[in-house]
Amino acid sequence: MAQAAAVAKPPAPPRRRRASATPRRLPYLLIAPAALLMLGFIAYPVLSVFYYSLRDYNPTKPWRNGFAGLDNFTRIFTEDPLFWDTLVFSAKWVFVEVGLQLMFGLALALIVNQTFVGRALGRALVFSPWAVSGVLTSAIWVLLYNSQTGITRYLADMGIGEYGVSWLSDTSTVFPAAIVADLWRGVPFFAILILADLQSVSKDLYEAAEVDGASRFKQFWHITLPHLKDAIILSTLLRAVWEFNNVDLLYTLTGGGPAGTTTTLPLYIANTSVDAHDFGYASALTTVAFVILLFCSMVYLRLSKFGGEK
Repeated sequence: MAQAAAVAKPPAPPRRRRASATPRRLPYLLIAPAALLMLGFIAYPVLSVFYYSLRDYNPTKPWRNGFAGLDNFTRIFTEDPLFWDTLVFSAKWVFVEVGLQLMFGLALALIVNQTFVGRALGRALVFSPWAVSGVLTSAIWVLLYNSQTGITRYLADMGIGEYGVSWLSDTSTVFPAAIVADLWRGVPFFAILILADLQSVSKDLYEAAEVDGASRFKQFWHITLPHLKDAIILSTLLRAVWEFNNVDLLYTLTGGGPAGTTTTLPLYIANTSVDAHDFGYASALTTVAFVILLFCSMVYLRLSKFGGEK
């Protein structure tokens, strides 16, 4: 009877296996090595700059190395006139470059967004300078500004100007010459981003505006510009940061001269660290530049209302 009861007893329900957490964590485990590697390459240099900014560190004078506290920062704001000169020139360089690049980039984007014969070739020619490296761009413009074989030689042959004139050695012409060289490579950046955003504007809006009798200028002001607001804000911010940190073009073209008139703050930092081997003071300058960029970026995004209503 007991045997019959045992047979009649229903089988116990199967145990539910606990879901393993491994499949959910697997994607994070797979990207962890790359993420840790990138974090190391980014975090270590940043933290080391902050660390050395509080120290006197010059490999050529090891007997002077040691903890300096805030002495480097005090020296920046009270004893170093070059810091203020380079900071003012950096602000001037960024303002002029970004403003002109945005203006010409917007114009080019509007042109190549139209339908015309050879549009693909026109777009390729407009965007091609952006594919050229900064060092190669500098080399090209150094040759173009060469006083013996460059632009000034051909202008002198046509009776414009004199032979042997170097625009990069004259304090009155070096800034416009450097501006033009950087415009050649910077304008396509704005043209590419703005053109990509123009492609998403609905043509129905322009057709409705034409039906209502809106002029081309009103269509541009009330339809195109509001749609491009976020793209313009983001591109100008990115380009301003890049132009502020621009070293390769100015270093190759002018070396910061003549008489230091084209020395930006990053170029001054590079000269202080590489030429003078004063890595502690250069780290303090870098920290100040980082704080300035961070503050200006936050204020710019706040005032421009990035991501808000168009």
